[in-house]
Amino acid sequence: MVFASASVARRIEQAEATMIGEFGRLAARQLGRQKVFIGSCAGGVAVAAGAGAPYSKVAGLGFEPIDESALADIESAYAARATPVRVELSSLGDPDAGTLLTRRGYTLKGFENVLAISLPAPGRDIPGTSVARTADTEIAQWIEVLASSFAAPDTYDGPIVEEHVDRGALDALLEQTSEIDGFIAYLARRNGEVAGAGGMRIAIGIAQLCGAGTLPPHRRPGVQTALLQQRLADAARAGCDIAVVTTQPGSVSQQNVQRQGFELLYARAI
Repeated sequence: MVFASASVARRIEQAEATMIGEFGRLAARQLGRQKVFIGSCAGGVAVAAGAGAPYSKVAGLGFEPIDESALADIESAYAARATPVRVELSSLGDPDAGTLLTRRGYTLKGFENVLAISLPAPGRDIPGTSVARTADTEIAQWIEVLASSFAAPDTYDGPIVEEHVDRGALDALLEQTSEIDGFIAYLARRNGEVAGAGGMRIAIGIAQLCGAGTLPPHRRPGVQTALLQQRLADAARAGCDIAVVTTQPGSVSQQNVQRQGFELLYARAI
């Protein structure tokens, strides 16, 4: 069992912040350093790479006092790049951070749930399904499978997700994700046919499960479970003691990981 303490949340949020910073550095190499802002504030990382970039956000705040002048500088850098300031704030952080943001005009847009499991975790075989790390020559196929899976989302009993990423932008994001330091891509095959894909990033002893998808014809027989269990086994072998996943509240993804033993640690207010 992973206890939902502030120290655990801080560690998870630090891992998230380092990943956002990695995305920012990749974007800076691709777009030019003048077009991408990467900054720090109160132990968090801020990236502004345009309004359409999902990693244009401030992550990791809430565990150190916020210097308002540093925050004002970040806001100015975002404005200069026509990028709204999106802050993701853990519910286990300092409540004063939320009060400060509200006073500065920030408004609540929604929530994400952060779930975790202790490693090593028990597993089981899924008959007819195999999962393996993706070779460099298979990255294009990995992008195609994952993007196609995301393009046909499963239904769930939860709040409607308004955010939409077009296919070209999604392909580009997945390509960037595959280049992140510590990232591992996986393909799942069912009865020999490619059925799904997933990813994982390892940082500071934490395995971040970075998304998984199953192609519609292969949903329900256990492809997601097989992808999850392979990643957890690999993370434990790599020395990680915690695996984390972020989901939409009430989603099929949350239901799937809770069935596999993940526990809800905290929410992020967006």
